[in-house]
Amino acid sequence: MLICPQCQFENPTDNKFCQQCGTSLTHNTCVECSALVPFDQMNCAECGAEVGVVWWAIITSNSRPVENLSATVYPAKGFNGYLDLQQRYQLLQPFPPPDDGGEQQGLVLDCNPFQLSVLEALVLKNLDDAPHDLDPDCFSAVTSETSHWADSMEALSLPAIAQPYIALNSQLYHALPAIHNAWQSEQQTVLLLEDRSCYSTLMDVWQDDEAVLPMLQVLQWLYEMVELWDAMEPWRCQQSLLVLDNLRVNVEDQALCLQRLYFNAIDGALPLQELGRMWRVMFAESQKTYVEAFSQLLLDVEDQKLATVEAVQARIEAIAQALQPPAISPLPDAMLDPRLEVARSAESCSLGSADMSAVTAPTRLELPIDEDEEDDTQLDSDEMPTIVLPMQLFNLEEVGRTDVGRQREHNEDYFGIETQVLKLESPSGKTLHARNLYILCDGMGGHAGGEVASALAVDTIRKYFKEKWQQTPFPGISNEGLPDAATMTEAVLLANKAIFDVNQQNARSGSGRMGTTLIVVLIYDTDVAVAHVGDSRLYRYTRKRGLEQITTDHEVGQREIQRGIDPEAAYSRPDAYQLTQALGPRDEHFVKPDVQFFELNEDMVLLLCSDGLSDNDLLEKHWESHVQPLLSSQTNLDKGVSELIELANQYNGHDNVTAIAIRAKVRPSLEHLR
Repeated sequence: MLICPQCQFENPTDNKFCQQCGTSLTHNTCVECSALVPFDQMNCAECGAEVGVVWWAIITSNSRPVENLSATVYPAKGFNGYLDLQQRYQLLQPFPPPDDGGEQQGLVLDCNPFQLSVLEALVLKNLDDAPHDLDPDCFSAVTSETSHWADSMEALSLPAIAQPYIALNSQLYHALPAIHNAWQSEQQTVLLLEDRSCYSTLMDVWQDDEAVLPMLQVLQWLYEMVELWDAMEPWRCQQSLLVLDNLRVNVEDQALCLQRLYFNAIDGALPLQELGRMWRVMFAESQKTYVEAFSQLLLDVEDQKLATVEAVQARIEAIAQALQPPAISPLPDAMLDPRLEVARSAESCSLGSADMSAVTAPTRLELPIDEDEEDDTQLDSDEMPTIVLPMQLFNLEEVGRTDVGRQREHNEDYFGIETQVLKLESPSGKTLHARNLYILCDGMGGHAGGEVASALAVDTIRKYFKEKWQQTPFPGISNEGLPDAATMTEAVLLANKAIFDVNQQNARSGSGRMGTTLIVVLIYDTDVAVAHVGDSRLYRYTRKRGLEQITTDHEVGQREIQRGIDPEAAYSRPDAYQLTQALGPRDEHFVKPDVQFFELNEDMVLLLCSDGLSDNDLLEKHWESHVQPLLSSQTNLDKGVSELIELANQYNGHDNVTAIAIRAKVRPSLEHLR
């Protein structure tokens, strides 16, 4: 099948244009001049921009090495300039001779980039057919589970060289290059990866005289290396961190990543001491001066005084604590939201996590305990001084989509998105300032009623915040942040009045009075405000807390629960799902929107949805397959929302379906530590 790059529609392989949106399936579109470029051309003929889809190829000979191998028989040149007999992967230039390990590496052009690769089709099929056997989330760094995962991939005939990329993808998706395809024959094994040769090496970034790196950033990289070391130990790939040129930096977010994986030279895991030796080389080449604590850290790791991952992590946390400037003082426990406290563990850590895109929660840094102290009260971590680093937004994406469903003849749902984003870039990375508005409504009142009410509510609230909140220059002189609860309520009541007035003017009565539910989300940098009326919902997904329903439905069943009635009894009523609030049917005295505020304190997906998607606990049942992947930057958000719509139509096709997905990436703000 051919996957349309615009709408993600699955087309037959012989289609030349997408059946759904008309996009060409035989040409790439130049991002510079919008010209159509054939797949087998690397550059646009109109403007010269690079357009082709390129993969990094690693070719390993499966035959015994032959001395003085002729350049004409290198395995990478066996198919008239292509890697495969089907002539999909074209060599962009002759590959160099095999290295000492018998490998060749180079770039290839994908001459059919919209078609799923053999590996993608194979793995996706097995994920659909047997999710429990191939669910990457069930594979932690435990040898027995790793063996089970490897057995599953061997059953799919996947080359051994490809297996770690697939098994570690969900855990280390930002640190590892995405794998596109892999196959093997009697002569050679071929692996195709995301091309990261254009990424700056870690040492280039480190040695850049124009970029003054905060010491906390260097600690961040060390912490990420320790986590990678631990995660790759079961797969015997720790050598990947010992090849200096293999360490790369995604300049967009200053995150450490790898160009590829290297298997250990020995049969088994490497001691952490090897990483310490690597660090000493890196610090020597950086030619920078650091505090004594850094030198002691390197010595203790290399001398095996710090011989475990946990011990090294604890030392790095202690150094980070000591680097905190005096201006940042410990906050009283009463002022700390418990959700901001991150325990020091493999799943949530102070300076980094398996998601290498950023630290995914405010950093909790704790001073180490003096080994000589024996007072048990000193060991209570609650008494330790805690510092919460401020977070900053560095990536924000959103996609909205609505569908009529499978039983309705018209769509009464409506949504609106209004964004204001300012991107600031500096040697320390990219920062976003956002002032965004998201609105979703589910109308009621029949044809020419529900859709009118939902559209009227969206337009009214959009205009209100455009004038009251988004009109001033951004970032501008004023920095008022989010509107307060009173302002949020005023906007909702204004929308109610607009619909109510139409009902009055048209003398609508009873069920003929049109109305709508409402969910409004405002984002100002890392602050979020929410207002809602009715049963349209806001969900929040984070790695640490999973899927959470943020709003509470305004319906009879929930009202009875709040009055103390047992939930089972409350929802046994025939009117349990009848709305207790909606915009439009009654005046402002009967509308009391719920307003709440929270922070984007870790990487997060916010999902606004109508009840066509949330009915029957659909998201609660399928969040692992349809919501969790949306947090990954490698997941196409547009495609993910489309798949949510398809899921709703499959199970809840009785109603219209609307969803807005927001993917926010944050990291600690290091500006004050420079």
